[in-house]
Amino acid sequence: MYFFQDPQFGNRMITLMAAFVLVLQIAMVGQRWLITNIRVFAAQSFLLAGIANTIAYFNHAPHLYAAAFLTLALKAVLLPIVLERLVRKIDIGQEIAPLINVPVSLLIAGGLTTVGYLVAQSLHRPEETASPASLGHNTLAVAVSLFLIGFYMMISRRKALMQVLALLSLENGLFLAAISLTYGVPLIVELGILFDLVVAVMVLGILLYRIQETFDSMDVSKLSRLRG
Repeated sequence: MYFFQDPQFGNRMITLMAAFVLVLQIAMVGQRWLITNIRVFAAQSFLLAGIANTIAYFNHAPHLYAAAFLTLALKAVLLPIVLERLVRKIDIGQEIAPLINVPVSLLIAGGLTTVGYLVAQSLHRPEETASPASLGHNTLAVAVSLFLIGFYMMISRRKALMQVLALLSLENGLFLAAISLTYGVPLIVELGILFDLVVAVMVLGILLYRIQETFDSMDVSKLSRLRG
């Protein structure tokens, strides 16, 4: 069972999970079905919790165990359940006409991923030997890519719910950067961020329901009707 104590094994596991996180983010860009996107976000959050748990294990960092548990409970379980119920309540299954079509969006996501790797490369400081302290440092490129792709999704999607998912995936990028470079912010700050995130999603859920009732659509471009 020595390999469970080997930092190189932990580094490979983190790299593999980070790769899947990035693949899921790009899959979200190419997916129009809202329920599928919610479940993709849940899977992505589950993997991020796994990355945090792995770093915590090899570095004996109890506060990261707490961050992993909160990520799993809130972003991989609670928020997806709330958002799925909202989708079923407003009865809108997919985004019909995004501002930018899927093939072009996938190309842009690929370009943003390249930018993320270029930015991370300029900050990368390769270690001579693998050690617990260096675990996760190679995931900065994925974190930057998640942030950029999430921001792109926020400005390119018509459906308000997709913009909420984009905000959540953008926050996942910030979370990955925090745990991979600094082994997490202090627990009290992490608790505050997660609490604010849950409250924000709850408020946005109420607003989405009201938008649907008023305009019979979640297309945020129709909010221009409110201008006098």
